[in-house]
Amino acid sequence: MLENLTNYFAEIPSSHRTIIIVAGLTIFSLIESAVPLFSLKYNRWRHAVVNIFFTLTTILVNLLLAFLLLSASDWVVESGYGLLQMIDLHLGVELIIGLLFMDLLGSYAPHWCEHHVTWMWRFHAIHHTDQHIDVTSANRHHPGESVIRFVFTIAAAIVIGAPIWLIMLYQSLSLTLSQFNHSNIQLPKALDRILLLFVCTPNMHHVHHHYRLPYSDTNYGNIFPYWDHLFGTYTVVDNQKLKYGLDTHMTTREVTSIPSMLRQPFRPYRGRIEYDKEELL
Repeated sequence: MLENLTNYFAEIPSSHRTIIIVAGLTIFSLIESAVPLFSLKYNRWRHAVVNIFFTLTTILVNLLLAFLLLSASDWVVESGYGLLQMIDLHLGVELIIGLLFMDLLGSYAPHWCEHHVTWMWRFHAIHHTDQHIDVTSANRHHPGESVIRFVFTIAAAIVIGAPIWLIMLYQSLSLTLSQFNHSNIQLPKALDRILLLFVCTPNMHHVHHHYRLPYSDTNYGNIFPYWDHLFGTYTVVDNQKLKYGLDTHMTTREVTSIPSMLRQPFRPYRGRIEYDKEELL
């Protein structure tokens, strides 16, 4: 069964990856309508158009640079470079370790850096300007950020020695979990506690989109919640009290105009103020 899984992701067709994106948007949108965390009082279609534009630019960047990722994966396998290539592991163990460290180096690490390295934050800020977090917010990334994250993914693949099946499986899970944990869904507490043993949930991630520091510098996780616990960036709040967006970019034009958002990283930097937690919620 594991061999069938790895063989599938080693040769996953582009059409199947498209189906994963569309299926996630559809399924989580339906759940949002049924059990929303916040009432859906905004124009969902108008909101979705902006975020889907940036989803398409993310897909375009990944397609244009895909040959680099494929070349890196082929090189580590042929040369025996990287953690998984140096150690002979059972396929199931290789899958688990590979996913864990791809998530750490390819997702958590760049996300943390984007919040603490000013020039990276300039690009990542566009993701945080969204004032209505839902499933379409998952891939609201400036093209510049898409390039940054792609570079980290290549570096992770080289360090880990990731075969192409592991990379494709990781990217598919990363996309699906990102759509899930951005969704405007109110999970029952019991279910949330169970899911948090394995993956990041909306209840965990939403605080990351609070409009002010220090809450927006917490809960960076995408697939797994373990890294936030390990590195002390995990927090829990009453999500009903959250306010989404970015306190330095609150005007309608800054959060809805695509041309304005594309230019935003190249404008004068607006420093952020860290507030006392007790003042915010």
